[in-house]
Amino acid sequence: MVNISSRIGTTERRERPRAGAEHAPALGTANLNPFGDLVTLQHLCARLAKSLKPIFDGVLRADLRCWAEPLAVQRWADYRAERGHALTAWQPLAMGNAKARVQLVLDAKLVLEMLDAFFGGDGEAPDPLPAEFTPAAEALAGRLANTLAKPLEAAWEPLTRIAFRAVEGASIAAFPELAGDDPVIVTRFGLAIGERKPAFVDILYPVAALKPHGAALTVKVHGVPAEAEPEWRSGLTRAVMGVRLPVRSVLAEPRIALGRLLDLKEGDVIPIDFGPEVPVMVASRRLGTGLVGTANGRAAVRLTQLEELSEEDFR
Repeated sequence: MVNISSRIGTTERRERPRAGAEHAPALGTANLNPFGDLVTLQHLCARLAKSLKPIFDGVLRADLRCWAEPLAVQRWADYRAERGHALTAWQPLAMGNAKARVQLVLDAKLVLEMLDAFFGGDGEAPDPLPAEFTPAAEALAGRLANTLAKPLEAAWEPLTRIAFRAVEGASIAAFPELAGDDPVIVTRFGLAIGERKPAFVDILYPVAALKPHGAALTVKVHGVPAEAEPEWRSGLTRAVMGVRLPVRSVLAEPRIALGRLLDLKEGDVIPIDFGPEVPVMVASRRLGTGLVGTANGRAAVRLTQLEELSEEDFR
């Protein structure tokens, strides 16, 4: 199956060759990535990974882990060389009304494992792998692309509305029509059961196809805040309810001139006047009003009116 134990150890990432440090490009050289740091696109990939999990769970009939790998911007020729000569499914998806194509890239082994699971098998690919795809495998790749179209649209929704759809009648064994120097953005997603060796699914965005959406890609996307765990929220509420706050009541606030204040001496009397109700304060906020009296032999205030409080009052 896609996650059977590997004889060469496990890894969470497919290795990519890493170039050493280089000087700034000379004038006239092409810039592979005109969109900056691509943080926004990485955020959308993380959203998309959550939507891909139930899709591949259903196809492979297994409880998978699904995550988004860091993005990479590569020349098309370099990406092809990285994949080698292994049989690969190149399923195109139309991106909006333009002629732009996004490529869903699947390893042949993963496609054949999904095909075996789809027809009731244990999700095992033939060994050795065939030299070409069967019509059933091509139909499965197209069906998978159609299923992924809606999650792709939903992932892009915070930035811009783009309609995705699988290109019908395309041969999944044919390479995309890209020049060797054309830059592509590689968004990679890992699939694995437990700690077993993962499989990877790539979605390639040609940089030229994303240029009409360049302004949207520079916008920072803020995800919906995650709902707090009930146990954590309950513990925090209990802790907050135990916080002690000073409560005081103000009987009077007389005002006298500064000159008289400087002339005060022992025995002088400052007259005050207050009504039957006095304000009751909690910290610096007014809680309400109450009547001055006694309770159990001690001075006390009986609350007669409470002020309306809101969360903004305590920020």
